[in-house]
Amino acid sequence: MADKTTLQYTAEHEWVLVDGDTATVGITAYAADKLGDVVFVDLPAVGTEVEGGVVVGEIESTKSVGELFAPIDGTVAEINDAVVDTPELVNSDPFGDGWLIKVTFTELPALLSYDEYSAIVGE
Repeated sequence: MADKTTLQYTAEHEWVLVDGDTATVGITAYAADKLGDVVFVDLPAVGTEVEGGVVVGEIESTKSVGELFAPIDGTVAEINDAVVDTPELVNSDPFGDGWLIKVTFTELPALLSYDEYSAIVGE
């Protein structure tokens, strides 16, 4: 997908790739590692209105259930069906084929840079 140093991040361990008025969202390798082996992903339906900071889905692993937060206000434009069918993509390629949703938006909130996110997780 993109070089992780050029992505934007949230404190909830999600990455955001902005392309025009669409944001592709996934969880970071740090989050995927902390979750463990992902076995189930529940994503919002296309067309769902989402609000930044609000839970929009779940990621279940062999050891816990994590919540997926919308990083921005907008409308779900696309979900990654491959991740729903093959949840382990979240672990094997979190910054590529393991992306979760695409959201169209009108205003992008302040997000973290790679350096700011790295400082939070101690990388």
